[in-house]
Amino acid sequence: MSDTPRGVEHTDSIDSHDSAPKQPEKTKSRRPPSIIFAPIGGLLLYASSQVLCPVHGSVPSHHGLNPFAQTDMPGSAVDSAFKNANSSVRAQWARKKDVNVTLHNGREIKGNQCVLQFTIPEDMGAPVLFYYQLTNFYQNHRRYAESCDLQQLKGDARSYSDITGSKCTPLYGIKPNDTGKPYYPCGLIANSMFNDSFSSPVWQNPPNDGKARTYNMTDKGIAWDSDKDLYGPTKYKASDIVPPPNWAVAYPDGYTADGMYQPPDLQKWEAFQVWMRTAGLPTFSKLAMRNDEDKMVSGIYQITVDDHFPTIEYKGTKSILLTTRTVMGGRNNFLGIAYIAVGGVCIILGAIFTATHLLKPRKLGDHTHLTWNKAPASKPSGPSTAMASGREIRPGDS
Repeated sequence: MSDTPRGVEHTDSIDSHDSAPKQPEKTKSRRPPSIIFAPIGGLLLYASSQVLCPVHGSVPSHHGLNPFAQTDMPGSAVDSAFKNANSSVRAQWARKKDVNVTLHNGREIKGNQCVLQFTIPEDMGAPVLFYYQLTNFYQNHRRYAESCDLQQLKGDARSYSDITGSKCTPLYGIKPNDTGKPYYPCGLIANSMFNDSFSSPVWQNPPNDGKARTYNMTDKGIAWDSDKDLYGPTKYKASDIVPPPNWAVAYPDGYTADGMYQPPDLQKWEAFQVWMRTAGLPTFSKLAMRNDEDKMVSGIYQITVDDHFPTIEYKGTKSILLTTRTVMGGRNNFLGIAYIAVGGVCIILGAIFTATHLLKPRKLGDHTHLTWNKAPASKPSGPSTAMASGREIRPGDS
């Protein structure tokens, strides 16, 4: 064997080959099996069943109701849910026409009222939440959802020309002169604000003295803290702005510097903040009142609704919802049912895979399933040959 010439080294020795990169060691999966969805879904359904919903009743448009006559509500107009499946609610309604009603700013006008009376067969622990619900009202329409001016809501005194350049179309303001006056607040959302008002539930049949007692509820604490940060006291002068068209009943002569007709403080008006958070579906509920301290004792209760908000024009309905909540939120069975369904599908698939493995198992490490080791159909099988790739002969190689 000839010696290797000086300056020439074998670079293709066995030691010169790089070893294959080390693959990360596979660790055992610690993810829970998919069937865990089933018991989680059961817990969600149980939590939902603990939410009491004594009354979910429609507020009628007063057509077909006799004035001042208390009549039973049809089954289609009222719904309820209790822990005891045998518990039921007996609800009645009546209307009052041309009575004195008080608006949010304290102004009294003649209007209509709807009186709802219902029974609660079980005590309701705090917190007790009072919602209003609308159907067929599309707050998620793109043009509607964008129709506001965030700077104006924050308190900036935006001029008429500024508002016309915003997304408040088509409700910018009025232009009696060259300067113009912007609406405050401008836009479609504010103009269409839900303006029915509700009395706190009145307990009609308390024990002992039998005198009616009010279950006090408040409209404070109904808005999110993050929503409150979007609003501020306005820097406008009352003479520089006008109320939106649908607010004319509450402000018949426009805004004044003081008194009940002064511009509203949007930073403290939580009912307005709740309405301005637009809903994603045409049927939605918004929180109107709450009681976080006292339980609602079983009995007969009465609620008076000052009816201002029209629903016939857009073929919708309105109703009230009195409910409790748990750590999982309000009453909603959808999530629990969905989890149980996913868990059930996983159990069925697992059973199918297990049966397939037991009845027709596959050998582990069976090289016959490797396609590159099979002879082509057009050629006879036989020992395979391999040809190494050539390389340049180096000096000293024989």
